[in-house]
Amino acid sequence: MSPAETQKASNLNLPNALTALRIVLVPFFVWFLWAGGPQGQDSAGMRWAAFAVFAVAMYTDKLDGDIARARGLITSFGKIADPIADKLLTGAAFVVLSLLGELWWWVTVVILVREWGITLMRFVVIKYGVMAASKGGKLKTVLQTAALLLLLLPLSPLVGDWWPWLGWTAMGAALVVTVVTGADYVVKAVQLRRRAIAERDAR
Repeated sequence: MSPAETQKASNLNLPNALTALRIVLVPFFVWFLWAGGPQGQDSAGMRWAAFAVFAVAMYTDKLDGDIARARGLITSFGKIADPIADKLLTGAAFVVLSLLGELWWWVTVVILVREWGITLMRFVVIKYGVMAASKGGKLKTVLQTAALLLLLLPLSPLVGDWWPWLGWTAMGAALVVTVVTGADYVVKAVQLRRRAIAERDAR
C-alpha cells in the first residue's frame, strides 16, 4: 500500500478500535491476575478471567491486522498504537507473573528490555525506512503468547505441580527466539541506516 493510500484511511475505524480495546483491557487483566493469586490459589475464578481476557486481547491483535490489510485501513496511528498495545499487554503479563513468583525476574527483564528496546529502535530509524516484522519476529510473538497462556492457566491444583514446567519450557524457547531476533533486528537497523546514508550521499 502506498503512503497516499495509507493517508486516506481514517483513524476512526474498526482495526484501531480493536487496538484501543486491547489497551483498555490491560488494567482489567492485571487486576484479575493479581486477585487470582499464584495459580489461582486466592481465586480460581479471577485467574480464569485473567486467562480469558488475555486470550481475547491477543486474538484482537491478529484480527485488527487482518481487517486493516483486507480493507485497506492501515493508518499511521495503527502502526504506532498496535505494537504499543501488544507490549503493554504482554509486558503486564510478564511483570505480574514475576510478582506472583511464577516466572523468574531475569527472564522478564531480558524479554522486556528486548521488546521495548527494539520498539524504540524502530521509531528512531523510521526516518531511514520502515523495518517490517520478520518471520522470526512473528515466531517470537507466537511462542511468547503460547508460553504466557500456559503459565496463566490455573491447572496446577488440578493436574499437579508438573504443569508450570510446560509453560517454563515454552518460555525458554520464546526467550531464545526473542534474544536471537532482537540481535537480528539490530543488525538490520544498522544496515538500513548505512544504506539510507549512502543513497543520500550519492545524490
